[in-house]
Amino acid sequence: MVSSETFDTSKTFADLGLPESVLKGVQAAGFVHPTKIQAALIPVAMTGKDVLGQAKTGTGKTAAFSLPALGRLKRDDQFAALILVPTRELAIQVCREVKELGGHTGLEAIPVYGGKPIQTQAKALSKNPAIIVGTPGRVMDMHARGMLPYDRVKLAILDEVDRMLDIGFRDDIRRILGAMKQHPQTIFVSATISPDIEKLARSYMRNPEKIVTTEKSLTVSAVDQSWLSVEPWDKKRLIEHLLKHEEAALTLVFCRMKKTVDQVADYLSKHGIDAHAMHGDMFQTKRDKVMDKLRGGTLKVLVASDLASRGLDVDDISHVINYDVPEDPEVYIHRIGRTARAGRGGVAWTFVQPDQGDLLSSIEMLANIEIPQKTYPDFTPGPVPADVASYRQAEQRRREELASARNRLAATASIPAPKAVDPNAFPGGIVPSALPLKRLGGVVRTRRG
Repeated sequence: MVSSETFDTSKTFADLGLPESVLKGVQAAGFVHPTKIQAALIPVAMTGKDVLGQAKTGTGKTAAFSLPALGRLKRDDQFAALILVPTRELAIQVCREVKELGGHTGLEAIPVYGGKPIQTQAKALSKNPAIIVGTPGRVMDMHARGMLPYDRVKLAILDEVDRMLDIGFRDDIRRILGAMKQHPQTIFVSATISPDIEKLARSYMRNPEKIVTTEKSLTVSAVDQSWLSVEPWDKKRLIEHLLKHEEAALTLVFCRMKKTVDQVADYLSKHGIDAHAMHGDMFQTKRDKVMDKLRGGTLKVLVASDLASRGLDVDDISHVINYDVPEDPEVYIHRIGRTARAGRGGVAWTFVQPDQGDLLSSIEMLANIEIPQKTYPDFTPGPVPADVASYRQAEQRRREELASARNRLAATASIPAPKAVDPNAFPGGIVPSALPLKRLGGVVRTRRG
């Protein structure tokens, strides 16, 4: 069922000005109606105008900039489109989607990113591809080596600009775009557009059109979401319980820190669950091997850091488990978006500690839904660790002492005022009503002073 909250059901992709060769790729991908960001951005981009586009995560922004890029380039173009992305995994994912959508255009796209041998990517660049999808660091490296010319670029696209600025690519973006003296058509796409992002974009754009859409995320509507209340010391036992009692075909487990990724993967492996880890500190070759297993269907559980949540694109992922609640609600949308691919359904479970209610509420506000709680009566929580019990006892004593002190203060404040002073008790019968105007403050003046 097509949701009018996400799609522009009044249009088809044929109404957006795309050439027939691109429409064949759209049809092969199974797309019928464009999402609202696609319906708004594609026709403008097809005219050659610069565009600053904002839409929620999971609304089809990749196709929104990929389709006009494929539609505007010619078969014999070389190094004509440069798409910058923040991570290696996202470079691979975006390039794969560009290739799928452009399968009938004859345009070649290649990914360029760090962690891979220079020689391999240099060989691919020597074939003069039309579209380059890369991370800023490796793109600049290849340009410095004379393998990736900027002067042929007709279309410069920056995906997830908010993320790129967050991880420190601002200066790299300035160097790359600043070196393109021909002023190519420029498209910035982001889930959020801060004044900082807009200022950066407009410094390289000419009369850009700003497009902001508020459609509901495709991810949110396609994934069956729930949350489970759990104490931090019970999380490993709970995830083991879930994976052994639920029929999860292929599960992604997301953790906030790299060391947690390793700890959870090791714990599951020791308890009879085939689990593999993937995070930024691993060598690229090892990460590629894990991804090959994931795509080949020989891996059951992948435990990953948030770095991987922006680039994993595997159709058969059935479940996503948020072992740690992300502090950024956008990260949550990226994580659960790894399931429910290619029109399938998906399931997402989130572990929420008792003190993390605010994080859950911020996710619900972004997704505009109420996420139901899931309970497991057959799961028995473990005992409270000794150090936690000791800390809680100390906190309880502190609260009791604080309450006692407050009670004493309140009792003192309620003591009745003293009776009126007898004027005859003071010399001359004058009773002082205030402190003297000048006081020595405990200092006695001497001749020496």
